[in-house]
Amino acid sequence: MTDIVIVGEAWGREEAEVCQPFVGASGRLLKALLSSVGIAYGECYVTNVFNLQPKPTNDISNLCVPRGVPNPKKHGLEGMKAVASGRYIRAEFQPELDRLYREIKNEKPNLVIALGGTALWALTGQAKIKANRGTVIESHLGFKILPTYHPAAILRQWNLRPILMADLGKAADESRFPDIRRPSRAIWIEPTLGDIEQFYLEHISPSPDLSIDLETAGNQITCVGFAPTTSVALVIPFLTQSHPDGNYWRSHADEVRAWGWVRRFCALRKRIVGQNFLYDINFLWRTVGIPVPHAAEDTMLLHHALQPEMEKGLGFLGSVYTNESSWKMMRKTDTVKREDT
Repeated sequence: MTDIVIVGEAWGREEAEVCQPFVGASGRLLKALLSSVGIAYGECYVTNVFNLQPKPTNDISNLCVPRGVPNPKKHGLEGMKAVASGRYIRAEFQPELDRLYREIKNEKPNLVIALGGTALWALTGQAKIKANRGTVIESHLGFKILPTYHPAAILRQWNLRPILMADLGKAADESRFPDIRRPSRAIWIEPTLGDIEQFYLEHISPSPDLSIDLETAGNQITCVGFAPTTSVALVIPFLTQSHPDGNYWRSHADEVRAWGWVRRFCALRKRIVGQNFLYDINFLWRTVGIPVPHAAEDTMLLHHALQPEMEKGLGFLGSVYTNESSWKMMRKTDTVKREDT
């Protein structure tokens, strides 16, 4: 038994010669990065999805149903999604997955580090490593996994190195316990005017800080969020799909009062922060004439100052700095902010 199981993709040439994973350049990089975050490679159980070398090239597509074969899913692994767009791993490789699952179950790890899209696919059925990396999720085996980039990808794109290091740092923390621990938050949605006043008195008024966030559709603000602490937030909606006319507030007078609360909150003498906040401040002023005179920080710019080589969207920041689930993957509407595109 071990705290960490590391799952790669398949053997390369050097690995195939000795029948061991991560003995080549990727392995040397992985060991160095693990050591830098306090993880001892020798104390981890290390394996691959496929303990073989794809031929004629080290490309997982060589294990897939050939292109042009009718109904490729029929010839793929039963119950498994495509490992890439339209590409299904051939059914003959089922014993490799069975072996991988046995190894993980025998080790009973606190955490499985899934290196690359193939490992993510084998453990969750998902293969979009960029969208899922950095977020702790549960595999269909019942163990928690942390997907991140394969070190081979770092050798091709060196700018991904700090992202892999950040993910491995999170892995070091997550390996101390087996359960998925999400932050506990109370979010007030669909409030009445009375709820807004109560939230102000109980939460916003006593707090020295306030975070503000907008959601927009075209040139309209759909809702404004306020969070005085990391554990509680208020959403004041203005557009909704619950009513045929699209308006959340049922009278003009109530909507004016709701906007009055927004104006009041934005004018508070507090340390006011936001993500891509320069955009939000400008949008508020341009569309509804509400200023934010005491804006203090923009988390996007703060992150960029610390890590200029990294992405700066909110979803990415959430994957690096929080233990939240990948909420961007949960969204089912087309309402997006410019920063998300």
